[in-house]
Amino acid sequence: MTYPFNVDEIEAALDSLALSHPAVTELITLPHATWEGRASHALRIGSPSASSRDTDTVIVLGGVHAREWVPPDALVNLAADLLEAHSRGTGLRYGSQYFTAQQIRSVVEEVQLVLFPCVNPDGRHHSQTVEQDTNWRKNRRPAPHGSACVGVDINRNFDALWDFRRHFADDSKVSASDDPCDPEVYVGPAAASEPETRNVVWLLDRYPHTRWFLDLHSAVPGIFFTWGFDVNQTTDPTMNFHNPVFDGQRGVKGDRYREFIPPEDFHSLQRVGTRINDAVAAASGTGYALQQSYSLYPTSGCSDDFAYSRHFARPDQGKILSFTIECGKLQQPETLEEAEGVIREVCAGLIALCVAAQEERSERARDDVAAARKPDAMVTS
Repeated sequence: MTYPFNVDEIEAALDSLALSHPAVTELITLPHATWEGRASHALRIGSPSASSRDTDTVIVLGGVHAREWVPPDALVNLAADLLEAHSRGTGLRYGSQYFTAQQIRSVVEEVQLVLFPCVNPDGRHHSQTVEQDTNWRKNRRPAPHGSACVGVDINRNFDALWDFRRHFADDSKVSASDDPCDPEVYVGPAAASEPETRNVVWLLDRYPHTRWFLDLHSAVPGIFFTWGFDVNQTTDPTMNFHNPVFDGQRGVKGDRYREFIPPEDFHSLQRVGTRINDAVAAASGTGYALQQSYSLYPTSGCSDDFAYSRHFARPDQGKILSFTIECGKLQQPETLEEAEGVIREVCAGLIALCVAAQEERSERARDDVAAARKPDAMVTS
């Protein structure tokens, strides 16, 4: 393999995979061109019957931050590995982590996996071609009038407590800025102002039965589950992100406010996060730390919180349990060997997520069948 892929190579790889495996793929053109006029694509992996909108879906993003070069490569390699193994009827091995041929077949044919490897192609191109800007993080939104400062942090632009000055405490040290010249975490002029953000929202709307969402970044390493707003708690549902009573209180460690998460969701995230981590450890010999997103710092407008928050804000939306993975130890590994090691552990972890999603779907189907067969309770006088 080559490393890192440039933007054109990522697009060519997705196109090639779709052409080579037409029975189980669909190349999806995202509706919003970037500021520099680039079209973005995602790849849906699933059987033709899985294209229906009532099929359980896993959506995985990569390349949200321009300087993080490994995630897009990892998602392209994941797609290639899954499709080749499925076409040959074989399993997949990463280190000591092995997925059987039956597991691969079930993942491809019974759920659908939507991979969006390069959410921020303008930023990636800039990071890879402008020598003094390899550390560029944001997109390439043109500078506002009267400013020379370019770009928005896509992972602060989602409509999840985006207005951080209203929602968070002044002393929260929330990782967000409303200064266009902030080189890292400028949130943009409005929630979902960026075409890259709107492309992700469009995918979530297109697949209303998305059950799991993961945003792949680098490098900590770690597996992080929602929320990023404040410390989780499972007992007081009134303490929640859309309750204005708590505006100005969020994000401070050690105070009274805690962000509500239903206990069943917390336990599901813990269970599946552990399976992802076990697969990473088996692939590489070293696991990632599993922890709540807030353990890094309080965040505003992040993709994982947005995906999970949708069903709270709009009851007609399905529940999406969400993770962010920070992979590897370097944003730009210096050698192909280092990059390949990170890609192997990422592929193992993401397939473990898909296997868990397939098993959850099968268990739910068995429960539905059992419930349908259960005779009505006898009524006696």
